[in-house]
Amino acid sequence: MMENQFIEEQNRMLSKIQLENRVDIGQLQYIAGVDLAYWKETKEESHQNGLSSEEVEYAVCCIVVLDYHTKEMVEKKYCKGQIVVPYIPGCLAFREIELVLETVKLLEHTIDLYVFDGNGYLHPRHMGLATHAGIMLDRPSIGVAKSYFKIENIVYTEPDNEAFSYSDLMIGDKVYGRVLRTHKNVKPIFLSIGHQIDLNTATEIVKNLVEKDSHIPIPTRYADLMTHEMRRQYQKCEAP
Repeated sequence: MMENQFIEEQNRMLSKIQLENRVDIGQLQYIAGVDLAYWKETKEESHQNGLSSEEVEYAVCCIVVLDYHTKEMVEKKYCKGQIVVPYIPGCLAFREIELVLETVKLLEHTIDLYVFDGNGYLHPRHMGLATHAGIMLDRPSIGVAKSYFKIENIVYTEPDNEAFSYSDLMIGDKVYGRVLRTHKNVKPIFLSIGHQIDLNTATEIVKNLVEKDSHIPIPTRYADLMTHEMRRQYQKCEAP
């Protein structure tokens, strides 16, 4: 039942996706990288018949803000929360969106573009987290995934083994995303628009945000590193 409700909501949101580009690269200043990490904790409760225990799932959302032109980190924020929505393929955004929105509220800078570790338009209903959150935030957004969430059993074409070579991932006559190799001899990433941007502009931005020691954009790389550190800290605090 929950899955059907989520799919209905995604279908309702489709008309809100803005595919036209609203990003002027020359005017970009603050780029936010967004990522989440999960873990489970065992909670014990006392009852008349003794103790009972259950596993509770948590996540931490981390957002790292960079100056687009200098690559300087200007801000980082995080928020922990309990995850109550089960994992349903194609409906991941519903597990994460509330925690993302709560973390965004903590930001002190006005964000020009959000980069999510995950998909946007590259989704069975074009409603990955980057698109879902972009609509909710009314801001331009990009999805950058490290692995391919297969749609309709479509196999992507491997890009040439050269830096910034790419192949477009098409289903029927529609471009869903781009398979982009950011460095020679590394695995490609899976780039898709989220909201208020086009694929070519998103590609140029991602190319500018990749460094020698990272094949993914540095905003999401820093956010990913931060989620791992915050998860370790929370798990350490919960350890007996």
